[in-house]
Amino acid sequence: MAVGPVQLVVLGFKSPDFHGEVIAELERLRESDTVKVIDALAVYKDAEGDIEVEHLSNLTQEEAVEVGSKIGALIGLGFAGEEGAEAGAELGGEATADGVHAFSDQDAWDVIAEIPNDSATALILLEHHWAVPLRDAVARAGGFRIADNFISPLDLVVIGMVTAEEAAHLHDMETAGAVGAES
Repeated sequence: MAVGPVQLVVLGFKSPDFHGEVIAELERLRESDTVKVIDALAVYKDAEGDIEVEHLSNLTQEEAVEVGSKIGALIGLGFAGEEGAEAGAELGGEATADGVHAFSDQDAWDVIAEIPNDSATALILLEHHWAVPLRDAVARAGGFRIADNFISPLDLVVIGMVTAEEAAHLHDMETAGAVGAES
């Protein structure tokens, strides 16, 4: 299993009203081998400020052990060479046998203050499996990543990809649930 580039996406949901669409889309992307959810942490804050935290992942147990082994090997290699890599792989595989959890409860608490009451935040650690061949080709050509970011639809008007009306609609759709967003 080649590990693709990994990205952390943090999403906010005002007055969350989930119907399974987000999970279904992540599963569709997994089935098409586009992305894998390495770990996901949903933090719900009710109207009174009480919280609930839930871990989610769409890795199989075998994939979780393999990812854990690779992560453990990388950590071990850095500390103790090839012997450390082997020991790290074993420990990483054992530690993730019941699923990968890159986010700790401490991570959940780091975002609690930022979450308004009656809303939720999702932290999703995605592996972009589709990008493995591109990343490898860039590396073979001597290239490296300098930066990456999602581009606002409003910025796409300047380069002619969308009209101002389309950009405004997309921007409104992306930010409609944001606290303080104007309708």
